[in-house]
Amino acid sequence: MDSNFNFPIILFDGVCNLCNASVQWVLKHDRAGQFRFAALQSETGQSLLAAHGLAQESFDTVVLADGEHLFTRSDAALEIARRLGRPWSWLAIFNWLPQRLRNAVYDWVARHRYRWFGRQETCLLPRPEWKDRFV
Repeated sequence: MDSNFNFPIILFDGVCNLCNASVQWVLKHDRAGQFRFAALQSETGQSLLAAHGLAQESFDTVVLADGEHLFTRSDAALEIARRLGRPWSWLAIFNWLPQRLRNAVYDWVARHRYRWFGRQETCLLPRPEWKDRFV
C-alpha cells in the first residue's frame, strides 16, 4: 500500500472506547476536514504500520501518518491538536515538557484505558455523515 496519502491519517485502536471517543472528538473539531481515520487493526492501519516499520500487533498508541512523517504517542496527540487550530493548538505548550515525561504519562493512560473506559469486541462503525473520512 502507498503510504503517501494526500491527507493526514489518524490510526487508532478500533476497539478502545477512549480511542473511539477521541476520534469522534477530533471529527467534531476538525472544521477543515483535514484528517482521515483508520483503525490500527484495519488493512490500511496494518499497511501503514508495516510501511513505517512499526509493530503490527501493538495497538497502544495513536499514530498520525502524514506522507513520510509519522507521529506516535504524545507527539501524535499534540500534533493533532496543533493542526486543529486555536484553542486546541495552545496545547503545544506541552511540547516544552521532555518527551520522556510526556510519553510516560501517555503510556500510563494507555496501559489502563481498557480498565477505565472499556472496550468493544469489534471496531465501531463511523456515523453515516463521517463515513467518507475513514479509509
